[in-house]
Amino acid sequence: MFILTQHNNIAHHFIAELRDIRIQRDRMRFRRNLERLGEIMAYEISKTMRYRPRVVETPLGFAHMQELTEQPILVPILRAGLPFYQGFLNFFDHAPSAFIGAFRGQHAADFTFEIEMRYIAAPDLNGRELILIDPMLATGKSVVLTVEALLQYGVPATLHIVSAIASKEGVAHVQQHLPNSHLWTGALDEELNHKFYIVPGLGDAGDLAFGAKIST
Repeated sequence: MFILTQHNNIAHHFIAELRDIRIQRDRMRFRRNLERLGEIMAYEISKTMRYRPRVVETPLGFAHMQELTEQPILVPILRAGLPFYQGFLNFFDHAPSAFIGAFRGQHAADFTFEIEMRYIAAPDLNGRELILIDPMLATGKSVVLTVEALLQYGVPATLHIVSAIASKEGVAHVQQHLPNSHLWTGALDEELNHKFYIVPGLGDAGDLAFGAKIST
């Protein structure tokens, strides 16, 4: 598992702003920080990908370069994943995308909940490199169910699961159910509260990016 804040880099600054209750009031800045974090994570993942040689003609000669063998397929989980996904799209600018809507249903009296899934659209995933993008990896349930739903579109060769902030419990759940996946996160937090939100976390990423929703 790769944890970005275990390394000395500018991501610490962006994640600090994402968490900061005062800076969060600026919705545009919150989205932009998620986007910038997505760009950094895309760069880190790109180091693991396959490349092929390419000769590029310049105005003064020829340069021997490397290019991606194949663009990955990007999969944001709606709606919170959209700003984070934009950072990946900025780097993998020819990547095809799948979209999936997975969210928490109504909480029961004990605050347990079921994951609801009402929208999915995807290209052929067989043999492809897949990057699943969700800013908050809390319980890990939505990620596992999302991957299971995506398998109807094909079996990817490589699966990357990327979050801005993850909980140890969520990571353990994903590793148990998706042992061959590669996990990437900006920061790893210790626990979940009784409502299954990450602590200290940053709150509800979807609400902070796009405004509070009405629960139905």
